[in-house]
Amino acid sequence: MWVKPMSKHRLLVRFSRICGIISPVFTFTCIMLAITSYPEFSWTNNALSDLGTVEGFTGTIFNLGLLTGGFLALIFALGLFIIQKNILGKLGSLVFALAAISLSMIGIFPENIEPIHYHVSVAFFTLAPIALIILSVAFIQAGKKKLGLFTLFMALAAAVIWIYHWTFGFGANVAIPETLSALALSAWVIKLSHEIFINL
Repeated sequence: MWVKPMSKHRLLVRFSRICGIISPVFTFTCIMLAITSYPEFSWTNNALSDLGTVEGFTGTIFNLGLLTGGFLALIFALGLFIIQKNILGKLGSLVFALAAISLSMIGIFPENIEPIHYHVSVAFFTLAPIALIILSVAFIQAGKKKLGLFTLFMALAAAVIWIYHWTFGFGANVAIPETLSALALSAWVIKLSHEIFINL
């Protein structure tokens, strides 16, 4: 299923695996530090992005987490692209790379910089599930049914969370669906980092 990378790319692919594991861990650590440092934050009445506009440590650590996490996810996407055997797999990797860039852009353009912030936020939470759906088909076609179904499940989970929120609501704002959707995507990245790159 996977293309063995050429020797000049092998180090990059191995490094991308490490980045895939670090990216969600680092990002969520920074988010939790930002939340801890800002007692006024409410899971039901705030968006996570509200933290990015707070002056001082809170805004700095939050935006740094998204910027760095997105960059690490981009390196992961590059490694994933290199080892893809078919066009569909490469397409899914490219779409995920765009989602990673969007994540970094959320940190670069915080909530008080509109409409850019809104567009890049929507892009991240839209492109990431689309990328996983494309990759799930590629995995299943390549004979990796379990991996494909896991990828599809995480894509649907990330999307259904938003459908539930806009239909019934987790609260007055979007911090909860943002977190749950991002956790589903993070679980996929960590599993892929282990499953794909461990034997390369």
